[in-house]
Amino acid sequence: MAEKDKPRDFETGAAALSGQLGKTIQRLRKNYNLSLSELAEQSGVAKSIISQIERNETNPTLATIWRLSQALDISIERFLVDSDDAPVIEKISKGDTPILLSEDGKVRLAIIGWLKTVEWLQWYDVHAEAGGVLDSDAHQRGSVECLSVFHGAFEVEVGGQKEIVRAGETLRYRCDRQHIIRCLEGEAGHATMVVILKAAVME
Repeated sequence: MAEKDKPRDFETGAAALSGQLGKTIQRLRKNYNLSLSELAEQSGVAKSIISQIERNETNPTLATIWRLSQALDISIERFLVDSDDAPVIEKISKGDTPILLSEDGKVRLAIIGWLKTVEWLQWYDVHAEAGGVLDSDAHQRGSVECLSVFHGAFEVEVGGQKEIVRAGETLRYRCDRQHIIRCLEGEAGHATMVVILKAAVME
Protein backbone atom coordinates (compact mmCIF):
# COMPACT_ATOMS: atom_id res chain seq x y z
CA MET A 1 0.00 0.00 0.00
CA ALA A 2 1.32 3.40 -0.92
CA GLU A 3 2.09 5.67 2.01
CA LYS A 4 -0.07 8.46 0.57
CA ASP A 5 -3.13 6.15 0.52
CA LYS A 6 -2.99 5.42 4.25
CA PRO A 7 -4.69 8.63 5.48
CA ARG A 8 -7.53 8.12 3.00
CA ASP A 9 -7.98 4.49 4.09
CA PHE A 10 -7.91 5.55 7.73
CA GLU A 11 -10.60 8.19 7.15
CA THR A 12 -12.79 5.68 5.27
CA GLY A 13 -12.46 3.12 8.05
CA ALA A 14 -13.14 5.69 10.76
CA ALA A 15 -16.26 6.90 8.95
CA ALA A 16 -17.57 3.34 8.58
CA LEU A 17 -16.95 2.58 12.25
CA SER A 18 -18.59 5.83 13.34
CA GLY A 19 -21.66 5.08 11.22
CA GLN A 20 -22.05 1.61 12.73
CA LEU A 21 -21.49 3.01 16.22
CA GLY A 22 -24.20 5.63 15.75
CA LYS A 23 -26.72 2.99 14.70
CA THR A 24 -25.77 0.81 17.66
CA ILE A 25 -26.14 3.65 20.17
CA GLN A 26 -29.52 4.65 18.78
CA ARG A 27 -30.76 1.02 18.78
CA LEU A 28 -29.68 0.43 22.38
CA ARG A 29 -31.06 3.77 23.57
CA LYS A 30 -34.47 2.99 22.08
CA ASN A 31 -34.37 -0.55 23.50
CA TYR A 32 -34.01 0.91 27.00
CA ASN A 33 -36.65 3.56 26.24
CA LEU A 34 -34.16 6.33 26.94
CA SER A 35 -34.46 9.82 25.52
CA LEU A 36 -31.37 11.68 24.38
CA SER A 37 -31.55 13.76 27.55
CA GLU A 38 -31.76 10.68 29.79
CA LEU A 39 -28.80 8.99 28.11
CA ALA A 40 -26.84 12.24 28.37
CA GLU A 41 -27.57 12.40 32.10
CA GLN A 42 -26.59 8.76 32.70
CA SER A 43 -23.42 8.84 30.59
CA GLY A 44 -22.16 12.37 31.21
CA VAL A 45 -21.95 12.92 27.44
CA ALA A 46 -23.66 16.03 26.12
CA LYS A 47 -27.02 15.52 24.45
CA SER A 48 -25.84 17.37 21.35
CA ILE A 49 -22.80 15.09 21.04
CA ILE A 50 -24.92 11.93 21.32
CA SER A 51 -27.27 13.28 18.67
CA GLN A 52 -24.34 13.99 16.33
CA ILE A 53 -22.93 10.48 16.90
CA GLU A 54 -26.28 8.86 16.10
CA ARG A 55 -26.50 10.92 12.89
CA ASN A 56 -22.90 10.01 11.98
CA GLU A 57 -21.85 13.66 12.04
CA THR A 58 -18.84 13.27 14.35
CA ASN A 59 -16.14 10.76 15.32
CA PRO A 60 -16.35 10.30 19.11
CA THR A 61 -13.29 9.95 21.30
CA LEU A 62 -12.53 6.66 23.04
CA ALA A 63 -13.47 8.27 26.37
CA THR A 64 -16.90 9.21 24.98
CA ILE A 65 -17.45 5.69 23.62
CA TRP A 66 -16.49 4.22 27.00
CA ARG A 67 -18.94 6.45 28.90
CA LEU A 68 -21.78 5.55 26.51
CA SER A 69 -20.98 1.83 26.70
CA GLN A 70 -21.12 1.97 30.51
CA ALA A 71 -24.46 3.79 30.48
CA LEU A 72 -25.92 1.26 28.02
CA ASP A 73 -24.62 -1.83 29.88
CA ILE A 74 -22.49 -3.24 27.06
CA SER A 75 -18.78 -3.96 26.86
CA ILE A 76 -16.75 -1.56 24.77
CA GLU A 77 -15.42 -4.48 22.68
CA ARG A 78 -18.92 -5.45 21.53
CA PHE A 79 -19.77 -1.78 21.12
CA LEU A 80 -17.07 -1.41 18.49
CA VAL A 81 -17.65 -4.59 16.47
CA ASP A 82 -18.73 -3.77 12.93
CA SER A 83 -21.53 -5.97 11.54
CA ASP A 84 -19.35 -7.06 8.60
CA ASP A 85 -16.74 -8.35 11.03
CA ALA A 86 -19.20 -10.23 13.25
CA PRO A 87 -17.94 -13.72 14.16
CA VAL A 88 -19.58 -16.89 12.85
CA ILE A 89 -20.08 -17.97 16.46
CA GLU A 90 -20.53 -15.41 19.22
CA LYS A 91 -20.48 -16.28 22.90
CA ILE A 92 -21.80 -13.73 25.38
CA SER A 93 -20.43 -14.07 28.89
CA LYS A 94 -22.62 -13.87 31.97
CA GLY A 95 -20.98 -10.58 32.91
CA ASP A 96 -21.79 -9.09 29.51
CA THR A 97 -25.49 -10.02 29.69
CA PRO A 98 -27.54 -6.96 30.74
CA ILE A 99 -29.98 -7.51 33.62
CA LEU A 100 -33.23 -5.64 34.21
CA LEU A 101 -35.01 -5.68 37.58
CA SER A 102 -38.69 -5.21 38.38
CA GLU A 103 -39.65 -2.37 40.71
CA ASP A 104 -40.03 -4.77 43.63
CA GLY A 105 -36.61 -6.29 42.88
CA LYS A 106 -38.06 -9.81 42.75
CA VAL A 107 -38.09 -10.36 38.99
CA ARG A 108 -34.81 -10.44 37.01
CA LEU A 109 -34.79 -10.29 33.23
CA ALA A 110 -31.54 -11.20 31.49
CA ILE A 111 -31.49 -9.70 28.00
CA ILE A 112 -30.46 -12.72 25.91
CA GLY A 113 -31.79 -11.44 22.58
CA TRP A 114 -29.60 -10.16 19.77
CA LEU A 115 -29.04 -6.41 19.96
CA LYS A 116 -29.57 -6.04 16.21
CA THR A 117 -33.17 -7.28 16.47
CA VAL A 118 -34.35 -5.17 19.41
CA GLU A 119 -36.52 -2.93 17.23
CA TRP A 120 -38.74 -5.86 16.24
CA LEU A 121 -37.79 -8.91 18.34
CA GLN A 122 -36.62 -9.13 21.96
CA TRP A 123 -36.23 -12.09 24.28
CA TYR A 124 -35.40 -12.50 27.94
CA ASP A 125 -34.53 -15.17 30.49
CA VAL A 126 -36.87 -14.53 33.42
CA HIS A 127 -36.18 -15.56 37.03
CA ALA A 128 -38.73 -14.53 39.64
CA GLU A 129 -39.05 -14.95 43.37
CA ALA A 130 -42.41 -16.15 44.68
CA GLY A 131 -44.76 -13.18 44.72
CA GLY A 132 -42.60 -11.11 42.37
CA VAL A 133 -44.45 -8.70 40.06
CA LEU A 134 -43.38 -7.28 36.68
CA ASP A 135 -45.61 -4.36 35.71
CA SER A 136 -44.96 -3.21 32.12
CA ASP A 137 -46.26 -0.29 30.10
CA ALA A 138 -47.77 -0.79 26.66
CA HIS A 139 -45.46 -1.55 23.74
CA GLN A 140 -46.12 -0.52 20.14
CA ARG A 141 -49.56 -1.22 18.70
CA GLY A 142 -49.86 -4.81 17.49
CA SER A 143 -47.03 -6.13 19.67
CA VAL A 144 -47.29 -9.66 21.06
CA GLU A 145 -45.53 -11.24 24.04
CA CYS A 146 -44.93 -14.96 24.55
CA LEU A 147 -44.18 -16.38 28.01
CA SER A 148 -42.90 -19.99 28.12
CA VAL A 149 -42.59 -21.35 31.66
CA PHE A 150 -39.92 -23.86 32.69
CA HIS A 151 -40.51 -23.88 36.43
CA GLY A 152 -43.19 -22.56 38.78
CA ALA A 153 -46.32 -20.71 37.68
CA PHE A 154 -47.14 -17.17 36.60
CA GLU A 155 -50.33 -15.15 36.35
CA VAL A 156 -50.58 -12.74 33.41
CA GLU A 157 -53.05 -9.85 33.52
CA VAL A 158 -53.84 -7.91 30.33
CA GLY A 159 -56.79 -5.63 29.72
CA GLY A 160 -58.61 -6.82 32.82
CA GLN A 161 -58.23 -10.50 31.87
CA LYS A 162 -56.11 -12.93 33.88
CA GLU A 163 -54.60 -16.27 32.89
CA ILE A 164 -52.29 -18.65 34.73
CA VAL A 165 -49.45 -20.36 32.87
CA ARG A 166 -47.54 -23.26 34.42
CA ALA A 167 -44.37 -25.24 33.74
CA GLY A 168 -44.43 -26.68 30.22
CA GLU A 169 -47.02 -24.16 28.99
CA THR A 170 -46.75 -21.05 26.82
CA LEU A 171 -49.02 -18.01 26.94
CA ARG A 172 -49.28 -15.50 24.08
CA TYR A 173 -50.95 -12.15 24.69
CA ARG A 174 -51.27 -8.60 23.45
CA CYS A 175 -48.66 -6.39 25.06
CA ASP A 176 -49.66 -3.14 23.34
CA ARG A 177 -51.43 -2.21 26.56
CA GLN A 178 -50.37 -2.34 30.20
CA HIS A 179 -49.61 -5.93 31.20
CA ILE A 180 -48.66 -7.45 34.54
CA ILE A 181 -46.83 -10.73 35.20
CA ARG A 182 -46.97 -12.19 38.71
CA CYS A 183 -45.00 -15.18 39.98
CA LEU A 184 -47.47 -17.13 42.08
CA GLU A 185 -46.79 -17.65 45.77
CA GLY A 186 -45.22 -20.90 46.88
CA GLU A 187 -42.14 -21.26 44.68
CA ALA A 188 -39.80 -19.33 42.43
CA GLY A 189 -40.45 -19.19 38.71
CA HIS A 190 -38.30 -19.48 35.60
CA ALA A 191 -39.44 -18.63 32.08
CA THR A 192 -38.43 -17.29 28.69
CA MET A 193 -40.21 -14.18 27.43
CA VAL A 194 -40.21 -13.23 23.74
CA VAL A 195 -41.56 -9.87 22.59
CA ILE A 196 -42.56 -9.46 18.94
CA LEU A 197 -42.89 -5.77 18.16
CA LYS A 198 -45.05 -4.34 15.36
CA ALA A 199 -46.74 -7.73 14.99
CA ALA A 200 -50.16 -8.24 13.43
CA VAL A 201 -52.97 -7.41 15.86
CA MET A 202 -54.31 -10.57 17.50
CA GLU A 203 -58.03 -11.17 17.09
